[in-house]
Amino acid sequence: MFPTIGDLVYYLFHVRFSFPIQMLGLFIVLSFLLAYIVFTSEFKRYEANGKIHAFKRKVLVGQQATVLDIVVNFMLGFAFGFKVFGAVLNYRKFQTDPRAYILSTQGNIIAGILLGAGFALWIYLDRRKQALPQPKVVEQTRHPYQLMGLIVFSVGFFGFIGAKLFDTVEHIDQFLYDPLGVLFSVNGFAYYGGLIFGALTYLYIGYRHGMKQVHLADIGSPGMMLAYGIGRIGCQLSGDGDWGIINRHAKPKWLSGLPDWAWSFKYPHNSINAGVPIPGCNGNYCNQLVQGVYPTPLYELVLCIGMFGLMWGFRKKIKIPGLMFSIYLILNGGERFFIEHIRINFYYSFLGLTFTQAELIGGLMLLGGLAGLTIIGYKRYGTSKKTA
Repeated sequence: MFPTIGDLVYYLFHVRFSFPIQMLGLFIVLSFLLAYIVFTSEFKRYEANGKIHAFKRKVLVGQQATVLDIVVNFMLGFAFGFKVFGAVLNYRKFQTDPRAYILSTQGNIIAGILLGAGFALWIYLDRRKQALPQPKVVEQTRHPYQLMGLIVFSVGFFGFIGAKLFDTVEHIDQFLYDPLGVLFSVNGFAYYGGLIFGALTYLYIGYRHGMKQVHLADIGSPGMMLAYGIGRIGCQLSGDGDWGIINRHAKPKWLSGLPDWAWSFKYPHNSINAGVPIPGCNGNYCNQLVQGVYPTPLYELVLCIGMFGLMWGFRKKIKIPGLMFSIYLILNGGERFFIEHIRINFYYSFLGLTFTQAELIGGLMLLGGLAGLTIIGYKRYGTSKKTA
């Protein structure tokens, strides 16, 4: 496994250098970047087809920087300087556990104050240069794809909160024992919590700008599928604990061409140091699992990236509103529902049934997609029969 970028570079090129950027974090960033590109493309296509439209907004120009502008920029500069320069000056601690450092209160206060003051001065001088004797309100035309900066930031922020809350619910006993420890832990994020909170945020922003929910759902479906698949690459490469149950079965003959690690894997050098020490290994990530498990992130990344390819290839042929979103719900919900049967997770019991949080949500998504297809079919073919 490759917990950091430096580990991957050493494996590929046998060059050892200290580069503690986390592999999982890198692929989360890549998932946002690629989703941004896909979303933007679909926004432009839907606008060209007349399904969504540009909108007007009123903007005040020529105003000098307000106290709020200065304070916000100071805080941004302070946070950047506090953490980045703190990491540079205390590199060994940052290298040992970057995630723990980023989410801690450690940093360099002097660097934070200096950079914060620089950011505040910059916004003050920039606004002063553009100031008018009398500020005025102008009307600007904005296209839907120009909302993507706001969407990415808002979805990332609220998605992070949702992922943490859903994971907290899944580990409620630990939360009751140590609330702050669970909430501020660098580990523990539930994908569907992030997806639900992020999707609701995205739909709200689009609705506020005059776009129909059904079109927004269709626009977002390919990008959400791709982002999930890219994120799973990070899970597999880093060994973040999001793997399957112990695989006690011999590899079937019809899968003889499949590498052994793709059937059962011990995740050596995993990023959470799970399992037992690897003989002869020295360093931060020297553990592997006692028994091989199903590498479920591998299965999911192949399935989801493949399903994205199908959705992307057929997107221009899908004309019925809601159909793309229904397909997404069926594919993503069905995939997660079935993969949960071989995935390690916390189980709930209700009315004699046992299920995981993701299995429940995946099952509801699958049913929602099937219901969507049923409604679309009824409206399309039921109405045509009545007309005939």
